[in-house]
Amino acid sequence: MSPLRWGAWLLLLAGPAAASASPADESGGARGGGRGDGERGSRDEPQRQHHDSSYGTFASEFYDLRYLSEEGYPFPTAPPVDPFAKIRVDDCGKTKGCFRYGKPGCNAETCDYFLSYRRIGADVEFELSADTDGWVAVGFSSDKKMGGDDVMACVHDDNGRVRIQHFYNVGQWAKEIQRNPARDEEGIFENNRVTCRFKRPVYVPRDETIVDLHLSWYYLFAWGPAIQGSITRHDIDSPPVSERVVSIYKYEDIFMPSAAYQTFSSPFCLLLIVALTFYLLMGTP
Repeated sequence: MSPLRWGAWLLLLAGPAAASASPADESGGARGGGRGDGERGSRDEPQRQHHDSSYGTFASEFYDLRYLSEEGYPFPTAPPVDPFAKIRVDDCGKTKGCFRYGKPGCNAETCDYFLSYRRIGADVEFELSADTDGWVAVGFSSDKKMGGDDVMACVHDDNGRVRIQHFYNVGQWAKEIQRNPARDEEGIFENNRVTCRFKRPVYVPRDETIVDLHLSWYYLFAWGPAIQGSITRHDIDSPPVSERVVSIYKYEDIFMPSAAYQTFSSPFCLLLIVALTFYLLMGTP
């Protein structure tokens, strides 16, 4: 091939590369690219504005539907949930067992002492309430005497809280045990009453201080004052005790009159009343 033709081919091949690499073309390309991006941006802007407008409309409509009533006013704030559901006594003897100590016909808010129990799955739920500003407790005993007993107590502390604590009676002294089987604990101090609710498992690993509730036990009922969140001696010298062992598989509603209401219920007093009535009716000779 002649040198002339070689030169022509070289010019043809180098021309496009040189043109693309020339500063003028680069600046022009850059300007052309900027105009293209600007045109695309200007074209996208209405879409973005439309999207933002659509989202704002959706959000405002959702807010109106979710938070406004039909009249256009905000719904009122939901009332606060009661932190402690009141103890129901109409279920006593039906779906739970109950012990009442005090005035005849009293309930969980008026009895000197009240206790209920019911099985819930693998647990037993207890509800306790007493007319005291200190503590209320139930003990599980193999006899009717204090000593060697598993005790669950609800204690009102100086901060106004009611805590569920575990004790073990060593003679006449209640020793606090750090291992506490209680769970789902609730408590309240209101109207000079300590009231609480908690669960504990029916079956527990072998432990001297925690009894198996699937067995039957005498229930010891006690309540009294507390000093700086620590329990002191119970209010009465001889706290009430269940007449017989209690089974969590049997629901009863048992009433025990307090001392003020036991006078006319004893057999001796009833016999005396009958004798006096007979004497008044027959008259003196």
